[in-house]
Amino acid sequence: MAKPYSSSSSQTNLASCAVAAIFIVFLIIASVTVYLTVFRPRDPEISVTNVKVLSFSIANSSVSFTYSQLSVVRNPNRAAFSHYNNRVQLFYYGNRIGFIFIPAGEIEPGRTKRMAASFSVESFPLAASASRISADDFGTGLVEADSRVGSTVEIESKLEMAGRVRVLGLFTHQIVAKSSCRIAISTSDGSIVAVRC
Repeated sequence: MAKPYSSSSSQTNLASCAVAAIFIVFLIIASVTVYLTVFRPRDPEISVTNVKVLSFSIANSSVSFTYSQLSVVRNPNRAAFSHYNNRVQLFYYGNRIGFIFIPAGEIEPGRTKRMAASFSVESFPLAASASRISADDFGTGLVEADSRVGSTVEIESKLEMAGRVRVLGLFTHQIVAKSSCRIAISTSDGSIVAVRC
C-alpha cells in the first residue's frame, strides 16, 4: 500500500528552497556592492608638478625651444595599472609642434610614479594676432602680457595615458587618463609667465 503524501514535508522543502534562493540573491548583491565600492577600476590621477623651458630662441618671427615637464601619476586602484601608449604633446593654435613617447610600465596599487619628459621643439612661426593676458586667464598664440613682460607665446601641453587594470586577476578594464596645461612663455627671455592645468 502506498504511503500518503505529506504536506508538511513539501512545505519544509519549499521553505528550504526559499531560504537558499534568498541567500544566493544576498550573496550576489553583496559581491556586486564590494566590487563597485572596493575593486571598481578608477582612472589614474595625473598632476603636472613642474614645467621648464631649458633653452629658448626667437628669430625672424619663429621660435624654437627645449621643453621639460615633470608629472606625477597616482594609481588609486587595488590592482596594478599597466600603462602603454603614453605621450606628451605640445600644441600651438591647435597645431602639434612637438611630442615625446613615454615608455610603457606599471604602477603598483596605491602607489605614485614620477614621469619626466624633455624634448626639443623645432622652429615654428609665431601667429600674427595679439591680445592681453591676465594671471587667471590667457588666450592662445602670441599675446601681450604687460609692459614688464612683453609678448608671450602660449602653448598647450597634453599628457595622455592609456592602460589596463586587472581586477581580482579575472576582469581586465581599459582605462585612459588625460592631463592638459596651458603655458605662457615670455618671448624676451623664455621664462614661464603663467601655467594653468
